[in-house]
Amino acid sequence: MNQPTDKLSVLEALLFAAEEPLPADDILTLCGDFSGEEEVVKAVSALNKSYSEAGRAFKIRTVAGGYQLSTLPKFAPYVSALVSKTRTQKLSRAALETLSIVAYRQPVSKPVIEKLRGVESSGVLSTLLERRLVAIVGREEGLGRPLLFGTTPEFLSYFGLLDLAALPKPEEIGPLPSAGAARPPGGVVQPAGAT
Repeated sequence: MNQPTDKLSVLEALLFAAEEPLPADDILTLCGDFSGEEEVVKAVSALNKSYSEAGRAFKIRTVAGGYQLSTLPKFAPYVSALVSKTRTQKLSRAALETLSIVAYRQPVSKPVIEKLRGVESSGVLSTLLERRLVAIVGREEGLGRPLLFGTTPEFLSYFGLLDLAALPKPEEIGPLPSAGAARPPGGVVQPAGAT
């Protein structure tokens, strides 16, 4: 196996230390040895090749517009067990419902979210804003000009998605197991009788 060059070692160290996906622009700023984004892409490929050849348990993935070290799927059960022991903040069902509405309908206003969920959503939206999973992306035209919400790069990172196109299609998910739930044409599950 070939030893990585200094550039590759620097890139590997940056990715190891980064808490969030590291965009190529940041890599170029932090490591002036790379001539451009194309060379960063080649370096990522070279590192991934060496990881694969060595049988490593991880690889570099492109996530949320940046690069991130990621465990291979076959090791997910082990990492999942570790994370479930150490993760203190899970998303509540209300947060997941709200987040899914924002992800699939963005930009979306609070009145629309509340109409779809059938309950007041200020607290949940505040929590999602604090956790930086959603952001205010503008204002709706019309009466009262309510705020519009959309997802953030942290949302993509939290769920391990490259971009919003990687979200599962509603028809791929299938009906959710919920007593009395009906699936409207938009794919969002609502309690029976909700409008």
